[in-house]
Amino acid sequence: MTVLLVAAGAAVGAPLRHLLDRAVQARHGTAFPWGTWCVNTLGCLLAGALTALPLPAPAVALLSSGLCGALTTYSTFSYETLRLLRGGDRRRALLNAGANLAAGPGAALLGAAAADWFTG
Repeated sequence: MTVLLVAAGAAVGAPLRHLLDRAVQARHGTAFPWGTWCVNTLGCLLAGALTALPLPAPAVALLSSGLCGALTTYSTFSYETLRLLRGGDRRRALLNAGANLAAGPGAALLGAAAADWFTG
């Protein structure tokens, strides 16, 4: 049953990642991968909030492992960083790596703090 819940969450998270990534990237005409940064940060924010909530195990499987797991994408972040490096854009590659590695845990902490605050 848990595997099905993870798969159901992922079935929503993966297309959502693609749509959000494309929508954000279309607004920015730069080589910097803003779309991936946004979906990773949003997913970490949501995962942090979910971690702070007293959710039953099935909800965690559906929302954290499934939805957030498919929404965030470490492989795309890594690929885009490598693509920038190979294209000779070291500055953007380092900025991308630093921005993703700083924003993810920061957003997760913010999400957890917000959930704690709202649930009192």
